[in-house]
Amino acid sequence: MAAAASRRPAAPEQRPAVDRSEWQAKAQTLELEAQQAAEEGDIERSAQKILAALDCERRAGSVGPQVLQLIKPRA
Repeated sequence: MAAAASRRPAAPEQRPAVDRSEWQAKAQTLELEAQQAAEEGDIERSAQKILAALDCERRAGSVGPQVLQLIKPRA
């Protein structure tokens, strides 16, 4: 019986397509671009970069296990 268990293929590691650090790095880059655009007087482009950075921060926060999915409801 133990031999049969060892023959099963290992489950593939489930890694998100983009991890938290990548989302945070992208957000930081977008914030710098937003600041540069604001200094140049391009308010519209700056606002777009800020919104994109906020979206990246939101996505970074949602990577990994969610606490609410780990909590068992009390019966």
